Amino acid sequence: MALAPLPLLTPLKATPLDVSHWLLTLSRVRVSVHGQDRLPPHQPMVVVSNHRSIMDAPLLMSVVNRPVRFACHHYMSQVPGLSNVINALGCLPLDTPEKGQTAFFRRAMKVLGDGESVGIFPEGAAPMVNQTTPDNLNAFQRGFAHLALRAPVEELFIVPVAIAAHRESNNPMVPLRWLSFFDASEPLFQQPGLHPAVLYQQVDVLIGHPVRVDHRLRSRYRSKGASALATELAQCCQDEIATLLKQGFY
Repeated sequence: MALAPLPLLTPLKATPLDVSHWLLTLSRVRVSVHGQDRLPPHQPMVVVSNHRSIMDAPLLMSVVNRPVRFACHHYMSQVPGLSNVINALGCLPLDTPEKGQTAFFRRAMKVLGDGESVGIFPEGAAPMVNQTTPDNLNAFQRGFAHLALRAPVEELFIVPVAIAAHRESNNPMVPLRWLSFFDASEPLFQQPGLHPAVLYQQVDVLIGHPVRVDHRLRSRYRSKGASALATELAQCCQDEIATLLKQGFY
């Protein structure tokens, strides 16, 4: 299924979903969507995906066609210009490393408790900073699984999604060390070179099988041990996205 071209919207009056549609229309990226019928129609979701481009959040929001509050590196909310886009998309900046992620988890759980959806990129920031190939997939962090299992809702779904870019451009941006001004604790910003900016031109988005999180799974979470089940769920989603990426490229 291909996304139809959408009319340009006035950003000042737009919702986060409107802004996502507007950004994709402006970029002229060609998007094909597979598995859209797998999306839960009403329940809150935790959307997880591979992550290489600044286009990923608006792309995924447009594909699921509902507002999704994506987690982003805290420095993005401080960079002039970029912070405006982050706010317009309704993103949730992560906390600084020294503070842990308690405040972020509290905000994200409130979003889910209100019946909305949260987006997480479990690979972290590394694929955004270090240039990678479109089929690359780093090991998943398991924070999204803990978030889903602790969310104050009766039922939600973890939805794994693969982004398979067939044509893209790479436009190096600012020196990485300049970004240490916004986050001196981030090791990725201590290396030489420029921050890559991957912009999609043609991409397939493949939606995997959602994982239902309900009282039965939460009972396992409490009895089996939080760490073990979160690790299992993170690996399950990573394997699903790896399979979807193979399908997208082959």
